[in-house]
Amino acid sequence: MTQVLVLLLALSIGVIAGLRAMTAPAVVAWGAMLGWIDVGDKWSEWMAHPITVTVLTILLLGELVTDQLPQTPSRKVPPQFVARLTTGAFAGAVIGSAFFHTFSAIGAGVIGAVLGTLGGAALRSRVAAAKGGNDRPGAFGEDVLAVGGGFLVAFLVSFV
Repeated sequence: MTQVLVLLLALSIGVIAGLRAMTAPAVVAWGAMLGWIDVGDKWSEWMAHPITVTVLTILLLGELVTDQLPQTPSRKVPPQFVARLTTGAFAGAVIGSAFFHTFSAIGAGVIGAVLGTLGGAALRSRVAAAKGGNDRPGAFGEDVLAVGGGFLVAFLVSFV
């Protein structure tokens, strides 16, 4: 049962990576630092370090700003897509490491990143279409969903 829950959480953090690539590792780092994700004496222990949390938080904030720029490429172009797969796999692995399920959690994180990337793009396009082509409401809503959902996933790890 624990492994199933871990895989669902890894899948969920992958979805978050699909929405915002840097959000997943940043919230996992926060979760590790706050003690929600037990990374003590594991390969992922460095994620709980304040420097790691600071750097990933800065990258997250930078992504939230650059996502609003009109010249930002689609999340579905290869470099953006690969970045989301990579961060989804990594964040899933960190969650999995807390329960010694690193490798299976990598796969769940990748699958979640695919779902989040494609689903997030489709949802944002629909919101923009409903708003007469205005992309901003969808972008801000996606920011809130990614950051809030990411922290929720990291917090829920503490209950497994």
